[in-house]
Amino acid sequence: MNKTSIIIMVFFAAFCFIIAAGCTNVSTTTRPSNPTAIPTQTVSTGQYPTVSINSTPIKYVRVNGVNLAYREYGSGGEPILLQEGFGETQDTAWNATFLGILATKYHVYTYDYRGVGYSNDTPGNHTIAEYADDAAALMPALGYSSMNVYGQSLGSSISQELVINHPERVRKLGLDSVTYSVRIPEEQNLLNILQGVANNTTPEPLGIQKEAYANLAWNGSWSNLSGIQQNTMLVVGTADNITPQAVAVQVAGQINGSWLVRFKDLPHVGNHEAPVEYAENALDFLGMNESPPYINP
Repeated sequence: MNKTSIIIMVFFAAFCFIIAAGCTNVSTTTRPSNPTAIPTQTVSTGQYPTVSINSTPIKYVRVNGVNLAYREYGSGGEPILLQEGFGETQDTAWNATFLGILATKYHVYTYDYRGVGYSNDTPGNHTIAEYADDAAALMPALGYSSMNVYGQSLGSSISQELVINHPERVRKLGLDSVTYSVRIPEEQNLLNILQGVANNTTPEPLGIQKEAYANLAWNGSWSNLSGIQQNTMLVVGTADNITPQAVAVQVAGQINGSWLVRFKDLPHVGNHEAPVEYAENALDFLGMNESPPYINP
C-alpha cells in the first residue's frame, strides 16, 4: 500500500469518528404511533395524557323526567360539554387521548342522550329540540349556568338547536362533522343511513331508532344560523362522505366570524384517527381571546 493510500484511509477514519461523535449530541423528537399516557396534566411534545373511559364512574342526574348518565374528566378549568354522534354512547364516541388532552385545561363532561347508553327513556319518539332541551337542563343540574359545547355529527345538530333555543347556556361552540339539514342533496349518504335504521325490520336498539326518527323529522337550522352570536368553530375531515366539507363551508358562511378547520384526508368524526390534532385544535379555539382589541380614540 503506498503512502497516498494510507493518508486517505487515515483521513476517512478520522472523518467518520468526528461524524459519529457529533451524532451523539443530535436530538430528534418524533410523535409515537401509540401516544403514551403520562400522569401529569401538561401536554409534552411526543407524550400525551389519556384517560380510562371504562374505569371512570358513571354518575346520574335527573332532568326533564329522565336520568341522564354522565362522566366527568379533569378537575379544573371551564366546563365543556361533549355531545356524542348518532348511534354512539359515551363509551364509544370519544378517543381516550382526545379526552385526556382536553382534561388538562378543562372540566370535561360526556353524557348519553335519553334512551341510549346508560340513560333511561320516556315513551314515544323524540326531537332534536328535545335532546337540546335536555342538554340545557343538564348544565344547571351539574352546577353551571352555561358551558362550552362541542358536538360531533348528531351532536353538532343538537348543539345548533341548543345555541339557537338556549343561547344563554352556550359559551363557545364547536361543531364537528356538521350538517344543517339531512334533506339537502349533499347529505344523501347520511339520509340513506338514517332511513335504513328507521325502517330496519331487524330490531335496532330503540334509542338509536329514536335518534334516526329525530334526525329525519328535523327541519334544519339554516334560517337561524346567522343569528348565532357565540364564537363558533367548525371542524371537518376532507374525506368525510357523510357530512361533506362543502356543507361545513356553507354553515361557516352563515355564522359571522366562525372558524373553519379542515383536516386533510380524515373521515367523518376524526377524533379517533387524529386525537392529538383534534384535541389541540379544540384547545387553541377554546383558549383564544377573540374579544376585539381596545383602540384608544
